Amino acid sequence: MNISIYFEEAAQVSVAFIIGAIIGLEREFRSKPAGFRTMILISVGSCLYTILSKEISGSGGADRIASNIVTGIGFIGAGVIFKEGISVNGLTTAALIWVTAALGMAIGYHNYPLAIVVSAIVVITLFVLEPVQRFINKFHKVKDYKIRTVQLGNNFKSELEDFFNSRELAFRCMKMVKENNDAIYMYRISSPDRNYDLVNQFLLAHEEVKSFDV
Repeated sequence: MNISIYFEEAAQVSVAFIIGAIIGLEREFRSKPAGFRTMILISVGSCLYTILSKEISGSGGADRIASNIVTGIGFIGAGVIFKEGISVNGLTTAALIWVTAALGMAIGYHNYPLAIVVSAIVVITLFVLEPVQRFINKFHKVKDYKIRTVQLGNNFKSELEDFFNSRELAFRCMKMVKENNDAIYMYRISSPDRNYDLVNQFLLAHEEVKSFDV
């Protein structure tokens, strides 16, 4: 192999390193599960597998290794998705892992213009569009509450619903279960002014409430 090809491949891996580092910095700054080093390794690893697939398979069969990269990245992405309370976290990080691997593959196939454009889109999405997302979230009128009461909370349900009615909050009891002698209530609440502080204060002050998640 000509030594110039080695330098070319080293340049490809270096570009993959830089792109992975840029994306990883944002995840590290937000203390996400897949951070700086993880994104670098994903980008560089995908680039390396793509380079090797071209050398091993020649003009045919490289797509098989590329498809296996996508499958393997799916397992890594699934590992950062977790359920906390009644919300699911890690979806953005999982999507970033998927995109970072795709960027590494694009670099491995010498598609630098596409890699640069997509990298710019990712950076804009992560940094510029976050205030837009926060603005949109202000218009959310519905929240789900998971409330655990001490033992069965015999008077809690009626008191809670009386509180909702007195504050003109629309509500729906979605589920009631018993777990380890405690009662768990799932409520979907809609506040016209999107002010849920009153609900939170009521739950914090109620003596029968053991814990609640929003």
